[in-house]
Amino acid sequence: MNDINDMATALRDHILAAPRAGRRRLVALAGPPASGKSTLSSSLSDQLIAAGCKTQVVPMDGFHLDNRILTARGLLPRKGAPETFDIDGFKRLVDALPHSETAYFPLFDRDRDIAIAGAGHVSAGCDTVVIEGNYLLFDAPGWRDLHRCWDYSIRLDVPPDVLEKRLVERWLAHGLTLDQARARAADNDLRNANCVAQSSLKADITVTM
Repeated sequence: MNDINDMATALRDHILAAPRAGRRRLVALAGPPASGKSTLSSSLSDQLIAAGCKTQVVPMDGFHLDNRILTARGLLPRKGAPETFDIDGFKRLVDALPHSETAYFPLFDRDRDIAIAGAGHVSAGCDTVVIEGNYLLFDAPGWRDLHRCWDYSIRLDVPPDVLEKRLVERWLAHGLTLDQARARAADNDLRNANCVAQSSLKADITVTM
């Protein structure tokens, strides 16, 4: 955890020095599944708040399409791939955040495997939003339009073997057997990680985890 806190401290200073396009600063924290986005975004938010900058974290995961839609489209086994997100809804939120007084957003309940509408709230007094997600720097139609929205962008780079270990541990914690966890990681999560690695736009800074 000390390493994460040290990393967040260094990133904090870069973020505070970065110019902003709107009233509210938008920071993108992008990386593959299990790269440490949630842990780092939480620490980074704490560091910014301690520096007097009111900050909130907005996870992209709330924009997962519902399982019923994914099942009807044959996409449920690929949940987490770019085509399984509500990219248009996510872009509407990102476009609104720099200037809107308040903003509501969905949150993903991993245990129940559903997104809950309006469960998150960016308050009027929020100065900086840290948005974390897999595809914030993804160079593909629709997704690449997000690049212009970031006042500062961070990309996490994690070796594939470390990702695989973390992903297997994640699925074991959700009750899968070892064989099931390995298959879930290989057949979906690592495919998504490779997708991010092969088609990523330039970030302001790349951090090796």
